[in-house]
Amino acid sequence: MGLRQIARTSISLLVAGSLAACGGGGGKSSSGPISGGGGGVTPTPTPTTSQCSLANRQQFVVDVLNEWYLFPELLDLSVNRSNYTQLQDYIDALVAPARAQSKDRFFTYITSIKEENAFFNSGSSAGFGFRLGYDTSANRVFIIEAFEQGPALALGFDRGVELLAVGVNAGTLQDISALMASGGPEAVINALGPSTPGVSRVFRIRDNSGIVREVSVTKADYSLDPVSNRYGAKVLNDGGKLVGYVNLRTFIDTAEPDLRAAFADFRAKGVTEVIVDFRYNGGGLVRIAELMGDLMGRDKVGQVFSYTTLRPSKASENTTDLFGTQPEAIAPTKIAFIGRGGTASASELVANAFIPYLGSNMALVGTNTFGKPVGQYGFDLAACDDRLRAVVFKTENADRQGEYYTGLASVVPQTCSANDDISAQLGDPAEASVASALTYLRGGVCTPITATAGKQGAQAVTPRREILQPKAPSPAQREVPGLF
Repeated sequence: MGLRQIARTSISLLVAGSLAACGGGGGKSSSGPISGGGGGVTPTPTPTTSQCSLANRQQFVVDVLNEWYLFPELLDLSVNRSNYTQLQDYIDALVAPARAQSKDRFFTYITSIKEENAFFNSGSSAGFGFRLGYDTSANRVFIIEAFEQGPALALGFDRGVELLAVGVNAGTLQDISALMASGGPEAVINALGPSTPGVSRVFRIRDNSGIVREVSVTKADYSLDPVSNRYGAKVLNDGGKLVGYVNLRTFIDTAEPDLRAAFADFRAKGVTEVIVDFRYNGGGLVRIAELMGDLMGRDKVGQVFSYTTLRPSKASENTTDLFGTQPEAIAPTKIAFIGRGGTASASELVANAFIPYLGSNMALVGTNTFGKPVGQYGFDLAACDDRLRAVVFKTENADRQGEYYTGLASVVPQTCSANDDISAQLGDPAEASVASALTYLRGGVCTPITATAGKQGAQAVTPRREILQPKAPSPAQREVPGLF
């Protein structure tokens, strides 16, 4: 038996209650947020007891999906479980029909309870503390963002730095171009080593001044700051007009005070136009998405922010979220949302919510987004450290629009194509996407984004650069694509 916690996720996560008993029955009881967090957490190995046998874990998955999966008609229950030795492979086979229709592109998965709780409570992770992208035509790997609490930033690893070689020590350096040529991005990922504190790698890098040097970095536990204290929130002076800029890296609990402080500053300075930079934001807690909506909805209190809808048999779980009152809130007349192929989930939810109210007074700037208008609950098999993230709800805006499986460019009235210029820091008015957002806000002409589907697996950064992402990402990497 065991406890299954149901989490209303952002399209990823927030615990809303718990359901007792194996296989789906039981009554729903009140429960607070998932507890835990602190430093980096190593997942507990799955016990080898009969309760955690592969057969029992497979049965747990089938029971949950049979009761809760948003697309019950798209479950392949004819799959022979004995053909699968890995639980995730079995889950993929069950939901393959939904994937074929782009409705569940690896959104249903098994993960570690402890590791996920640590990330969502405090941004806890273990690694170098940077985000990587790679050039698909020239086999080059770059740092596209560095995190303040991670060990790498203080050693000179920041946006725009190129990784030329990596090794366990100076005598085992392998050229990145050779790794890419022989094994693709996965070879580079493997060379970076496991996400374990104490793991060291030597890098040959070309820094932003063009100097090539070798640097050793040791992975460490650190907490990711969801709003950078270097560039995450600022007021830009665009020819005398004040424009608010906020870059949210991920929707986790610790984002709340930073977001409140940012919008309090915008309000105090009379800001009425905002750039919201979600370019690498893979999603997170719905609660933080709703807060962000409130902070930009001072004139919309009581109106619909979003609808959350489950399958017909779970209609009693449906909810309507209204814009709420927040003391720091502003009422923007125009918003430019910066997004790219890695922009997903809660990020898309926030942008979609403003379409009915702003229309062409909001724009998507950059490239098309991933396309994830659905969300997961988390179902726990606690004894096995198993959390099944299963797609169980869809989100819609006030106009009941939520069919953006091919990305937001298909539904946002105004779009502006722009590159991700890693030669300039995020938040810099000269950076290509920020510059394009400012052009839109001042009424300039935009080149529309081609509304092609967000990429599956690798997530686009530019037409030639993609986020480096493992085939089996950690909870932190799912929400912060490219994190190492």
